[in-house]
Amino acid sequence: MLQVNYIRENKDDVLKRLAIKNFKDAETSIQLIIEKDALRRSIQKNTDDVKAEANTIAKQIGELMKSGKKDEAEKIKTRTTELKQKEKELDEQLIEIEKEIHTILVTIPNTPNLSVPLGKTPEDNAVVFEHGKIPELHNKAVPHWELTTKYDLIDFELGVKIAGAGFPVYKGKGARLQRALINFFLDRATAAGYLEVQPPIVVNEDSGYGTGQLPDKEGQMYHIGIDNLYLIPTAEVPVTNIYRDVILKESDLPIKNCGYTPCFRREAGSYGKDVRGLNRLHQFDKVEIVQISHPNNSYDTLEEMRGYVAGLLKELELPFRTLKLCGGDMSFASALTYDMEVWSAAQKRWLEVSSVSNFETFQTNRLKCRYKDAAGKTQLAHSLNGSALALPRIVAALLENNQTENGIAIPKVLIPYCGFDKID
Repeated sequence: MLQVNYIRENKDDVLKRLAIKNFKDAETSIQLIIEKDALRRSIQKNTDDVKAEANTIAKQIGELMKSGKKDEAEKIKTRTTELKQKEKELDEQLIEIEKEIHTILVTIPNTPNLSVPLGKTPEDNAVVFEHGKIPELHNKAVPHWELTTKYDLIDFELGVKIAGAGFPVYKGKGARLQRALINFFLDRATAAGYLEVQPPIVVNEDSGYGTGQLPDKEGQMYHIGIDNLYLIPTAEVPVTNIYRDVILKESDLPIKNCGYTPCFRREAGSYGKDVRGLNRLHQFDKVEIVQISHPNNSYDTLEEMRGYVAGLLKELELPFRTLKLCGGDMSFASALTYDMEVWSAAQKRWLEVSSVSNFETFQTNRLKCRYKDAAGKTQLAHSLNGSALALPRIVAALLENNQTENGIAIPKVLIPYCGFDKID
């Protein structure tokens, strides 16, 4: 959530940045915020004036009572009653105007970094890095959904029977490959200085609001109505909310956490060949990395996180590219996002496997995640997160890219985790 004082003092810059995100209601929303904030400040001044007058009269009454001038004190008390009523009315007006401001604020996306490319669709994203050779497959190569059936790794139809489409059942070496990847990702994250946490996989409204999923993505989240809880779309939500309503020491920064969770997304409206097999699921596994950073260092931290994810993909021997997302393809809460895509050899297309984002103060303002600087002043920290990594499309690419006529080879780095070097 943007800060009102920043909007007020930097209106033109805010509008310029929101234009990069193609936010259509920017002019109207920002002007409304400024007007309502001016009214809020006027009400606040009146409230302060009334309180100051009430304090002055209270002192006068005390002095008159001490002097034995009880009649004069009683006369002044009439004004005190009037002021209390006025203060009550002003407090009610203040609560109402603050609610109105908040209602508008939560609909305004984060302002993107000025380096974010202009554009509205994924085709406008900028390729900033490419690594690895595109593999050439044998002429009998097939996509991963055929491989999973052939080698009895994943049963999509059984998942439909148990839960519905998008909830696969992993079996045998398919299940072991999943577990191997999770452990590999967690081991690499802890070696890189991330503290592993195992958070709940359901969150309350405050947590969803804190990281920007609510009120933006209700339609994509599974809601447990009777308890008013949400299944998490990513470990980002519970892990980042560890620091909700927390004041940190400046020396604590950066804070680095990682966590494995299943993730749940309704993916409403997703259909067609591009969502087949593991390409898009309602439930999937992911290891997430989260950092709480000093504002002065957050973009260096973003580059560090991007490099870390790239290192994982190199170890898995997967060809990949890094995109800097354009304004129209970024999330509601992000200030700058890099996507990592791996090459799917049998499908002959790129598959997104990670997003690494800097949210600056957008999430921490909602979370009230702050730190005390050297002068003892409370400041908002910056929050960042990244997928390190999401498993389904990694598995899809590993199966497709490493298939041979005699089975599927396991990347060297995963063999100790899998306990086998080949799927056959």
